[in-house]
Amino acid sequence: ERSPSALTMKNYGELVLVLGDFCIPNRKANIPEEFKNLLVPGKIKHVLCTGNVCSKSMEEYLRKLASNVHIVKGDMDIDSKYPEEKVVTIQGFKIGICHGHQTASHLESLLGLQRKLDVDILITGNTHQNGVYVNDGKYLINPGSVTGAPTYDGKSHIPSFILMAIQPNDEAVTFVYELKYDQELGQHSVKVSKRDIKKTTGKTGAPEKEI
Repeated sequence: ERSPSALTMKNYGELVLVLGDFCIPNRKANIPEEFKNLLVPGKIKHVLCTGNVCSKSMEEYLRKLASNVHIVKGDMDIDSKYPEEKVVTIQGFKIGICHGHQTASHLESLLGLQRKLDVDILITGNTHQNGVYVNDGKYLINPGSVTGAPTYDGKSHIPSFILMAIQPNDEAVTFVYELKYDQELGQHSVKVSKRDIKKTTGKTGAPEKEI
């Protein structure tokens, strides 16, 4: 599937880039060029970063992409100016951001944090594994690691980030970007999956992953 860039997605709604766990230069050297080519400065309105930026140059890179950049502190971030958690409102959605190491990314703890912050969407990182989950009309989103940096156990991960297009009618579309090895092409290529989000109250139950 052809990867929609920020430029071609401008009609979807207000564009929000969700990413984190760079771990540069600690565990990875840079963001994949395939991702950089898709992210167009001036087209994205908001950047929501789950932390572990780990370098000033990466923070500067994010601030060139959008005028509204929100970064929370990861467990590898030395810069204390980043808050542990943050809440922003974009269109009709109240969105909470937290790295996730504070809760050890346990599901019940994340749901508790979501209730505490009283947000429609809670965005966390830490696991380096992307996912979009829904529970009782509320959403948990993890963009994964934009560099595919390994976690503490040494396990490698697929590089990923999420681009959200938020519309003024309490709806949004999430595009999950992953850099995967394509056997047919014999090289890495960007794969994209789409997920619609609606600000409604659904049935209570265990979070269901839908990507």
